[in-house]
Parts: sequence; structure tokens; C-alpha cells
Amino acid sequence: MLEFRLLNADQKPLDTTLYTPKFVAFDENQSLIVEHDGVVLDDGSTNRRGLFTVTITENDLLNIKQQYLSYNIYLVDSNNDRILTYSHSNFNNDATIFVNGNTFPGPRNSLNVSQFTQVGITDEYWTSETVTAEPGINGNEALHTAVVYTANYIGDLTVQATLDDQVSDGTSWADIETLTFDGSEIEPTPINFNGVFSHLRFEVSSDPADTITKILVRN
Repeated sequence: MLEFRLLNADQKPLDTTLYTPKFVAFDENQSLIVEHDGVVLDDGSTNRRGLFTVTITENDLLNIKQQYLSYNIYLVDSNNDRILTYSHSNFNNDATIFVNGNTFPGPRNSLNVSQFTQVGITDEYWTSETVTAEPGINGNEALHTAVVYTANYIGDLTVQATLDDQVSDGTSWADIETLTFDGSEIEPTPINFNGVFSHLRFEVSSDPADTITKILVRN
């Protein structure tokens, strides 16, 4: 919530009960991204004279990257006439506000697994590329979530994990959870599992080409 006080040229508060304050903000491309009516707090008292607030919601800034925004405030009177206000005594009506992307950061992007390599010859199976399990940010009950996107895939998919710091041909992998697909799945299939691991990968029992499009992982 932003709070403003309307002042005259002598820096004396003005009566805001006669107007509807309007707040408009523009991004670096001069595209309008926020437009809200202000809420007048002026009740005639000395402390609240000229006051009004503007509430900017989380949804207003959800897709706005960190940047400086330009904003203006104008008043609408009972005749629907617009009255421009100024942010400086030199009649500059283009004020600046900073959108900080680090104060309430949004969710991080999921890790995307889409590459598989055939490993077995006699007993064919395929293993995916490895992704970090981010042990540094997880406690003993670390929750991991994977979502498997399939298209007529028939076979098993096993989540595998390792405690090795570096992945090599000699890395020891442990089976964590297994999903079984019959090819009828329409929606992506989620799987949750707990544990502090160094790296994750997925092993499948059937050729995943064109049948497993991707696996998204969130640690």
C-alpha cells in the first residue's frame, strides 16, 4: 500500500474529499501496467488532510521484472474532469518508483529433464541426464517433487539418487521411488519423495523416445 498527501504550492494539505485520485504506472517501454483508484483518507482533521492510499497487489507485479517504473497521479472531480498533479515543485509530473524483485522473490524455475541414454544391451534400459538435488538448501526431511509428461509411454520409471559429490561412470545410484505407466495417462504424473541427496536421475524400462517428453523437478 502506498500513501500520498496532496499539497498546494505552499506545501499546505488540500482537501481530497472532492476528488477521486487515480494512480497509473508505466514500465520502461512506456506501457501501462498498473492503474488503480486511490482511497481517500481525508476526514477533515489536520493529521489526515490531503491523505489517500493506493493498493498495488501481488498480481499487479507478478510478471514485472525488477526495474524502475514511472508513475503519475491525477484527480477526477465530480464533473469527470481530470486534474494533473505534480511530484516536484518544478512541475514535473513524472515520478519514479522501484520494483524490487528480491524482497518477495517468486518460485524458482523447475529443473527440466528430457535427455535419455540407452545403457543395457541384453536387459535394455535408459537413464536420464542428472540434475542437482540441492542438498545445501534441504534439511533431513527434504521434499522433492517430479512431474512426468508422457505420451503413450508403457513401462516403469524409477527415481534414482546418489550421495556422491561428483557424477561419474562409477557413481553408485540407489532406487528411491518407481512409477508404472500403462500408456493411458492423459495428465502429467506427479511423484513426491523425501531425502537429502546430491544428484538425481531417472531410469526407464522402455524406450522413452517420443513417449516421455520431459520431467520437471522441484527440490
